[in-house]
Amino acid sequence: MVSKQKILIVDDDNNIAELISLYLTKECFETMIVNDGESALVAMDSFQPNLVLLDLMLPGIDGYQVCREIRAKHTIPIIMLSAKGEVFDKVLGLELGADDYMEKPFDSKELVARAKAVLRRYKPAAAPSPNSDVKQVEYPDLIINQTNYSVLYMGKPVEMPPKELELLYFLASSPNHVFTREQLLDQIWGYEYIGDTRTVDVHIKRLREKINDHQSWKLATIWGIGYKFEVRQ
Repeated sequence: MVSKQKILIVDDDNNIAELISLYLTKECFETMIVNDGESALVAMDSFQPNLVLLDLMLPGIDGYQVCREIRAKHTIPIIMLSAKGEVFDKVLGLELGADDYMEKPFDSKELVARAKAVLRRYKPAAAPSPNSDVKQVEYPDLIINQTNYSVLYMGKPVEMPPKELELLYFLASSPNHVFTREQLLDQIWGYEYIGDTRTVDVHIKRLREKINDHQSWKLATIWGIGYKFEVRQ
């Protein structure tokens, strides 16, 4: 019997949380509702969710800090929910490690669709079976493995949220190929994602903070077009 995927709903408005839970339960997810940041952090260990739906305006520890603390220990997807619709708020949420950002009020069916899309693309770290096809690319001082969601840089593991790793793997899998921001959004976030191309820029910025340019390769910006994983001959 396949166990249900678990979704942690963190929102101080219990009416909204219950509505979200109702829709997710109908789609065969197991849900847990908490109403503040401290309870969310406790639930990460006790409930062990596969996805977190995180409101930003929480009593006590706000959603931004909760996101920071979750991301410091876990790579599971996080979708932020907020009435704040300014670009600054969206960019900050993505920079802190969120995988998606939805403005309130939102359509519950769209939220369910986005949750499914994020979960489809996330695979927890696991040892591949001997006969499996390992999705891995290697360059000097860099190994990106999308089978077990791991990155080795300069011989040391680098923690990355799923979308960062998927973006890096996709670019590195096609060295010197230039991709537009729209193409990267479509490939990594999928057609269900309703967002702007700034999302790609934020993820590239975070990758560069973790992985410096190498004498053999680098993440290159092609001004006015997009990005490429440049391999120097």
